[in-house]
Amino acid sequence: MTAAVGIALLALPVLYAALMGWLRGGWTKNEASGAQESQMKAAEVVAEISASLPLFSILIAARNEAANLPCLLQDLAAQMLPPAQFEVLIADDHSTDATAALVTAAVQGARFSLRLVSLPAAQTGKKAALLTALQQARAPWLVCTDADCRLGPGWLAAYAALVAQQPRANFISGPVLLTGPASLQHLLVGLEFAGLVGVGGACIARQQPTMCNGANLAYRRTAFEAVGGFADNLHVASGDDEFLLHKINAAFPGSVHFLNHSAAIARTAAPDTLRALLQQRVRWASKWRHYQSAAPSRLALLVLGANVALAAGVGAGLAWPVLWPWVGAAWFIKLGADAWFLSSVLGFFGHRKWLWGLLPLQVLYAPYALAVGAAGWRGGYQWKGRRVR
Repeated sequence: MTAAVGIALLALPVLYAALMGWLRGGWTKNEASGAQESQMKAAEVVAEISASLPLFSILIAARNEAANLPCLLQDLAAQMLPPAQFEVLIADDHSTDATAALVTAAVQGARFSLRLVSLPAAQTGKKAALLTALQQARAPWLVCTDADCRLGPGWLAAYAALVAQQPRANFISGPVLLTGPASLQHLLVGLEFAGLVGVGGACIARQQPTMCNGANLAYRRTAFEAVGGFADNLHVASGDDEFLLHKINAAFPGSVHFLNHSAAIARTAAPDTLRALLQQRVRWASKWRHYQSAAPSRLALLVLGANVALAAGVGAGLAWPVLWPWVGAAWFIKLGADAWFLSSVLGFFGHRKWLWGLLPLQVLYAPYALAVGAAGWRGGYQWKGRRVR
């Protein structure tokens, strides 16, 4: 009887470890492709448009971002890619601060093409902002980032190199890193987020895309139009990134890529309070029930199941001490698999020291994931000063 219960406790952690091995292989493929692309020069961009038009239109949805936009505009001005190769459109989502005035003033002195786009009174939200900007964009490639991101000088050049090497690409997911103070909360949040980015990149390499981040991605305009853009999910406030990822992958198999290049990392500040963190995660979770692709749901269920199994194992061990060796084995397998996969991902981000946070994160993860998942399924959250349902 003890052996049967012990084997049951090991089942999900073993399946999870196999998944981590599969993902590690995908991440390794990304590393290989990233090494190839790093050899390319920024000047080797796609010659598919006339010299009078830009290659990239950068779309930025902004609501009350006057404090963050100056830094982002400085980063865009410092891009290695020639200014003629890109334009920037900032869509003001009815800001109540100085966002619009700041962008208007910046237009005069910008060394690149910069435009302010205002949303009609009846339209609100990130998707509406992106669509409004897209309607005025001129380039064949649309690159999205957030107003509170920081970008290195090689950010756009890295995208250009991948587009040059992969002329049939239709969607590119870029890496995002959370920044913040040297605190335990930031370490745990940053570690979890890096894991999400790593899983998303690995799944793309395995041609089974699950997740990406709207703070750093690009897609071809013709592919966006071919799959209907956001038309079938405009009623969902979140998901301007992953719904599109899934649809383009289904319509154009093999045309989705992960940009595994350190120069392409977009950095953004982690939520500064637990409340803000939970609101952000509930916002992300609220789109899960609207997925058309089965891959993200399968992945989420296995990850949640493995984490719940560890917590249940501790309860079983407390009730029946004879099970502790099996419980210990389950924890060893699960944490070992996490460390094996994340060591490579964190190495890419230059934060391998975050690995020591695996144990405290594991202790907290099961109740955290269950609470966020339940709240996301129920729907409704506060974001950017608005109540969203």
